[in-house]
Amino acid sequence: AAAPPAATPPPIPAAARPQPQAAPARPWPAAPEAPSVFERALRSLRRWFTEGNVPVKIGMLVLFAGVAALVKYASDQGWLRVPIELRLAGMSAAALAGLVLGWRKRHSHRAFALSLQGGMIGILLLIVFGAFKQFGLLPAGLAFALSVVLVAGAGMLAVLQNARALAILALLAGFLAPLWLSTGQGHHVALFTYYAVLNGAILAMAWWRPWRELNLLGFAFTFGIGTLWGVLRYAPEHYASTQPFLLLFFVFYLLIPLLYVRRATPERGRLLDGALVFGTPLVAFSLQAGLMPGRPMALALCALGVAAVYVLLALLAQRRLRHPVLMQAYAVLAVGFATLAVPLALSARATGGIFALEGAALIWLGLRQQRTLPQLGGLLLQLGAALALAVATPQVAERALLHPTCMAMLLIALGGWASAASYRRAGQDVIASGWYLWALAWWCANLGSEVQAFVPWASRADALLALAALTAWVAAEVHARFPARLLVLTTAGGLALAAPLALVQADVHVQPFAGTGGWAWLAYAVFGLRSLLCLRRGGDGVGAIAQAAWWLVWPLVISLLGHFIARRFALADGWAMAWIGAPWIVLLAVAVLRGPWLSVPIGAAFERARAALLGTVLVVVALWWGVALLSSGGSAPLPWCPLLNPMELLQLAVLLLVARLGWAEAAPGWLLRSRTVLMAVAGFALVTATTLRGVHHWGGVPWTPSLLSTSLAQTSLTVVWSILGVVGWVSGSRRAQRTLWLAGAVLMAVVLAKLVMVDRQHLGNLWGIGSFIAYGLLCTVVGYLAPAPPRAPTKDTPP
Repeated sequence: AAAPPAATPPPIPAAARPQPQAAPARPWPAAPEAPSVFERALRSLRRWFTEGNVPVKIGMLVLFAGVAALVKYASDQGWLRVPIELRLAGMSAAALAGLVLGWRKRHSHRAFALSLQGGMIGILLLIVFGAFKQFGLLPAGLAFALSVVLVAGAGMLAVLQNARALAILALLAGFLAPLWLSTGQGHHVALFTYYAVLNGAILAMAWWRPWRELNLLGFAFTFGIGTLWGVLRYAPEHYASTQPFLLLFFVFYLLIPLLYVRRATPERGRLLDGALVFGTPLVAFSLQAGLMPGRPMALALCALGVAAVYVLLALLAQRRLRHPVLMQAYAVLAVGFATLAVPLALSARATGGIFALEGAALIWLGLRQQRTLPQLGGLLLQLGAALALAVATPQVAERALLHPTCMAMLLIALGGWASAASYRRAGQDVIASGWYLWALAWWCANLGSEVQAFVPWASRADALLALAALTAWVAAEVHARFPARLLVLTTAGGLALAAPLALVQADVHVQPFAGTGGWAWLAYAVFGLRSLLCLRRGGDGVGAIAQAAWWLVWPLVISLLGHFIARRFALADGWAMAWIGAPWIVLLAVAVLRGPWLSVPIGAAFERARAALLGTVLVVVALWWGVALLSSGGSAPLPWCPLLNPMELLQLAVLLLVARLGWAEAAPGWLLRSRTVLMAVAGFALVTATTLRGVHHWGGVPWTPSLLSTSLAQTSLTVVWSILGVVGWVSGSRRAQRTLWLAGAVLMAVVLAKLVMVDRQHLGNLWGIGSFIAYGLLCTVVGYLAPAPPRAPTKDTPP
């Protein structure tokens, strides 16, 4: 028979067929990090040396330096026998020929032509200045006229050819010429006149071209060389011939940023030259202060004049230029100089304050324009302000707060806070926190130095307390409007600082409220309450900590006051201990019995710190309770009565509050687990201490460690402990609580061991004999009345 056909397998469902697996997606490459300022500078320098006509660039630089050195060296050595007039004329002719060649090649070989033109103009400037100053071949008027022609010609060539490099090379040559050819005997008027001509050329070029590098180069050389000359050569008799130049240079670089904004292009946007806007008044005013030493009022009037100028410029920027950033920058400068006029009217030491304000303004501008360099400049300026103030010669101030050092430190703090606000608005919270802490440190150092200098020793803690409360309040007010975690921490720290200051007050003038302390605590109460109300509107968990600190300070202060009252009226030790512990026990009672009361005024946010506050109060009360056990507990002038004297009543109150807390539904876990043992040990300790106090007060035994060696004390302890053991035995038996019965039995065993090892030494007197007899009788009675309760049934025990 034919074999049956093979069965055809059923088709595989489409869902069961293996599907081709898609290749896993490749992650996108990480975006490259933005280059730093240093890297960008290196790249620019590398491009300058590797792009364009590199040989001519390097050649012009080397040639320029070589010609300058050759002219000076040849003149000094007298090697050249050719008359100097012919030599200078020949070099001038060669330079003019090179200049003509560069102009003719401006279209075909632009890079070569521009570099050649710049180098030749620089050489011509060198020749003119050398002929005038070094060799005396040209009169001052003619040399000045030739310099004007050359600088103006260089500017015109640069503007006509839109050649920024040419302008920079020519300007660099012009500024360096007086330095290379200087003999150290020149007159500053000639130098500053020459620089004025160069700056006039910069101003003229700024009218046509927005070349920021040119502006910065002129600013750096003008004020850099001017500052160097002022440090090395300035004398008071030079004031009349120097002041006009300083004013002229200030006007130059006051106008150049306006032209820079005016010549802005759509591609560049309306950027602001922050280095000149803020650097010009900073440097110029610092130099002005150096020109007028010992004339603080004149310098203050100068600051007011500068402030008025910047007010006018701010109005111009707002109404004519329509540039809000420039308007705000000028407004900041106007406010800064107007503020600076106040300390200047008292003293001339204000450089640190100027640096701080300008640095803060520069940081603000850098963040507005998203540029790193102005921010770094602002950082360096504020560090320079701190350094200038730190190395300044200390001066004796006659009035608190109204002296230059205080004002400068205040301005440094304000500058730091302004920088912190700028960075916080920019979303850079870490940097903002650093600036805030920097400013807070200067604020605290300023207040501390003022207190040390002008407040008597006995009142310094009072002044610091009021100032700490003031600082906490200011931080809280700012936080209510601009929430920040560090502001709340400042408020909490200011409120908590009252605790150590209260201890200092008690040490200096016996109690916190003595002298001016009462006014200080009134200020603390008002400022502190207002601070907590502010945190209620904008607080968080840290605000709850601030209120916890507030609650902890007041029992401490009242305890110190109570201790003073007890000592003042010669009250016994028990009263003193009661005064110390009562405020804390009251706070504990409120926390245990009326917890929501402690949430006032901050509200529900305080619940985060309520447990921490309760734990802190418990620790303090426990420490007080333990120390109180070692006190004699005297209640004079009242008679002493066991457990009914002031100190022991408070100790009993503590036990009741802890019991209430331990047996509450919301009790902490650790207290639930140990509440029975804790209460038993505490009760036993209190009864023992009360027994010994009875021996002291009723038996006339001195309260010293030797009290324990007396037979009366040992017998009393034996009897009292035995009674406790009997109570435990009987109660455990009647209530069928084997644990309580065993506790009583253990205590009786301890008493027996005590009898054998301690009390037997006193068997020679009635007290020792009585202790043995009492113990024996009690054990006999217990054995009859309180047999052991039955054990709890186990699983192996049949029913």
